[in-house]
Amino acid sequence: MPNKTPLFHLAFPVRDLDETRRFYTGLLGCPTGRESEHWIDFNFFGHQIVAHLAPPESGAATNPVDGEDVPVRHFGVILEWDQWQALADKLKAAKVKFVIEPGIRFKGKVGEQATMFFKDPSGNALEFKAFRDPSQVFARE
Repeated sequence: MPNKTPLFHLAFPVRDLDETRRFYTGLLGCPTGRESEHWIDFNFFGHQIVAHLAPPESGAATNPVDGEDVPVRHFGVILEWDQWQALADKLKAAKVKFVIEPGIRFKGKVGEQATMFFKDPSGNALEFKAFRDPSQVFARE
């Protein structure tokens, strides 16, 4: 794999594997990989995430970001602008309840981005975003 960006791997807790499979494969289109009766691997937009059966955890902590209460514990992916809009439209059509509605953050500033937050069936917060200028993913003000 010369000159390839490394993939990330994330394991996270879920309450029910069947509902988790329906959410990630059905709604988000993530294929499954290996699995057991206690966990499932998903191809999360080219990255590996693993849902593990676990007791409930508190995910209530938030931090203020650009006027919104952003869940501290969350994960997601950065999409192309058009992909992000298509996913936002799909989620709205599926009547997904958003933690933070799809919108533009840092409008007109360095790092301007489209973002949305929603939860999976186990309460894990996901953020999907897109940058107006992808070269600004790590830019500072």
